[in-house]
Amino acid sequence: MRVNSHQDTRSPRHQKKRIFLLVIFLFGIFVLLVGCARHKIINEDSKGTNIICFGDSITYGYGAEDDQNYPAFLAKITELPVINSGVDGESSTKALMRIETDVLNKDPLLVIIEFGGNDFLDKVPIETTISNIKKMIDAIYARGAMVALVDISAGVVLGDYRKIFLKIAQEKKTIFVPGLFRGIITNPALKSDFLHPNEKGYYLMARRVYQAISPYIKKRKGN
Repeated sequence: MRVNSHQDTRSPRHQKKRIFLLVIFLFGIFVLLVGCARHKIINEDSKGTNIICFGDSITYGYGAEDDQNYPAFLAKITELPVINSGVDGESSTKALMRIETDVLNKDPLLVIIEFGGNDFLDKVPIETTISNIKKMIDAIYARGAMVALVDISAGVVLGDYRKIFLKIAQEKKTIFVPGLFRGIITNPALKSDFLHPNEKGYYLMARRVYQAISPYIKKRKGN
């Protein structure tokens, strides 16, 4: 017995398959749109010129050559001027003392704040760290620049900092960079010592930072 192909395409089974595929397609579009959505942040119309990476040894690039730290890789990826204002071993308290000269006076477009690790090691009260970070953000906003706040946790390590920094980012309407250390701190191939990345680890960090900030800086490249 021959099957009528025209009638077969209208069978209930075929129709269900088409509906299922349509639902999958629409869900994929939804996920793509959500992933590409840009959250409203303060100073999106920043008139500054430079991306300032403000942080401790991770920003400074301990364990790698000067052209192989994450700010150096970020400059290559973004094709924008990036200034490395990282200081090895610095806490947020000490950093706040140099924000005027090393950040605000350098015509910032966007400031990427990466602190917390040394605060934890130096047993700085978390309330002090929160206060320092908020003061940094307020000072940068007053200068007219955008802010990206970096999550320095790694799994359960410094997990409380991740929650706190995310809350600060939401409250202050900054960009949030999640999971900077994800998969790095446990991978010897990506580290120069027990904590600090090597050039491969720093490159991965730069990609993660770029993923978070790219929706806000693409127009600077004419996109």
